[in-house]
Amino acid sequence: MVAAAILVLFGVCLLAVLVGPAGLTAKGVLIELADRIPFVDADSGLSTRQQTILWEVRVPRIVLGALVGAMLAVAGAAYQGVFRNPLADPYLLGVSSGAGLGATTAIVIGGALGTAALPPAAFVGGLVAVAATYALGRTVGGARTEVVIILAGVAVAAFANAIQTFLMQQHDETLRQVYSWMLGRLATDSWSEVLAVLPYVVVCIVVVLLFARTLDVMAVGDIEASSLGIRPERVRLFLVCIATLGTAAVVSVSGLIGFVGIVIPHAVRLLVGPGHRLLVPLSLLVGAAFLVLADVVARTAMSPAELPIGVVTAAIGAPFFLVVLRRSGREAQ
Repeated sequence: MVAAAILVLFGVCLLAVLVGPAGLTAKGVLIELADRIPFVDADSGLSTRQQTILWEVRVPRIVLGALVGAMLAVAGAAYQGVFRNPLADPYLLGVSSGAGLGATTAIVIGGALGTAALPPAAFVGGLVAVAATYALGRTVGGARTEVVIILAGVAVAAFANAIQTFLMQQHDETLRQVYSWMLGRLATDSWSEVLAVLPYVVVCIVVVLLFARTLDVMAVGDIEASSLGIRPERVRLFLVCIATLGTAAVVSVSGLIGFVGIVIPHAVRLLVGPGHRLLVPLSLLVGAAFLVLADVVARTAMSPAELPIGVVTAAIGAPFFLVVLRRSGREAQ
């Protein structure tokens, strides 16, 4: 299954490279990629303009999309595992609302300072919101801490959304820019965004992969996990922090892209079952392929205009989510 998912991801990435008006060919692109391998010298036949488009526009955007999709999907699998809640996703604990508030605050500052501060402001906003959620949940947690934390996330998200709405109302000249960020985008003209999020994504995904077996044990319940030497509360807090850190990092450069973190783990779980040792790596690969493909649709559906990628993921993810909910309801009866 993992090998098949890798092939699918490679095929989707190749498709994303070829789609567009630059006239790139599969043969030329593959030779050009081979030419970048050490000790390999090959002439791809691509013009200087085509090489520039490939390496400075297409490939950075594809890599960024793959990183964002992979991180959101893995974070979703981690949240669903630690909270034993199939409806949990990277935005449940207030990541999206906090990041949105941070980004809106940076945008309303205005000028070059506001634009430059947008990614770090979104990053900090997401982390602060989750910290507030967890602190609020812990104060009234009791025996069902994971449920209370989720409810606390709803409250924190509502509060952050209220402040964001107030700021947007007071600075209506920034509405277009705020909504553009909130609907998600992968537009990039360099490798700077990729390099900015790469360390966070790699570290966070590796940590979640290392805890895959622990997530399987926690799925049976906190009491059973404690009897096997696992400290559920500490593991839950640690993995929530890790998943939130990675999510906040990718959201800071991509905007708010919904449904990836909830739909992809669900889809993978239907194929391979609930075991996290296979669920997490497959979610990584399928999430990356899904978002790259969604970006292709966003670039081409209304060409030369470009749809926000969040609109595409919602159009695909919402119907799937409803099907999953209906199926889960039938199984529960």
